[in-house]
Amino acid sequence: MPSSKVKVPEENFFNVPAFLTVSGQLHLEVMSGAFTQVFTFGPTFRAENSQSRRHLAEFYMVEAEISFVESLQDLMQVMERLFKTATMLVLSNCPEDVELCHRFIAPGQKDRLEHMLKNNFLIISYTEAVEILKQASQNFTFTPEWGVDLHTEHEKFLVKHCGNIPVFVVNYPLALKPFYMRDNEDGPQHTVAAVDLLVPGVGELFGGSLREERYHFLEQRLARSGLTEAYQWYLDLRRFGSVPHGGFGMGFERYLQCILGIDNIKDVIPFPRFTHSCLL
Repeated sequence: MPSSKVKVPEENFFNVPAFLTVSGQLHLEVMSGAFTQVFTFGPTFRAENSQSRRHLAEFYMVEAEISFVESLQDLMQVMERLFKTATMLVLSNCPEDVELCHRFIAPGQKDRLEHMLKNNFLIISYTEAVEILKQASQNFTFTPEWGVDLHTEHEKFLVKHCGNIPVFVVNYPLALKPFYMRDNEDGPQHTVAAVDLLVPGVGELFGGSLREERYHFLEQRLARSGLTEAYQWYLDLRRFGSVPHGGFGMGFERYLQCILGIDNIKDVIPFPRFTHSCLL
């Protein structure tokens, strides 16, 4: 009988450690230098030990990268237009499917969705968000503090506080965000030009930022993180000059949750894979 054991190759396939990726962003930045506006849509992977209603180990994400974007305002405009345009297309092309969910799974979701579509999305800073949370009468499981990441309970509260209108939270502390986000050079607070879009029922739907296009800023950030060797190719994109650019990612399953009113992310994907569960 042949052995059922999987044979492990004597050498690594790529000769270097390789991992499934949570994002195609860095490679999109390469392409945006030639084609200005680029996007990708495909599976992404995250080894997060979470059994929550909004996390999967394998999910789909729409990512976009845009050259010559110089402000978060410009980036947020694209994000808001994407959400509203895609949603209106879904409503016009698949009315029966959407109505089925709204009638039997999420009563009232139709009105909430129309409310989101007809109002301009709001904008608050991370600092303002923390102050709102601190002044809330609600008791949170995680105490809101400046310099600490926002949790799902915080995100959902902020959306309700803003009248169930999607809200952009901008300018997060540098220490909370990855090396590639643009330094705001704003003194003691030291924030980066990052933005998350929070939506009713889900919390964070989009995440994005302006990218650090300045060579020496990026070089210093990589050196402090001990990542210079691994990301030398990324740093080289700026070596002979770059352009201001930015981008974002939107989780597709979370988007479906938002527009259909589905409470659990595992119910909007045919074969949900998460911690301790992998249906092959």
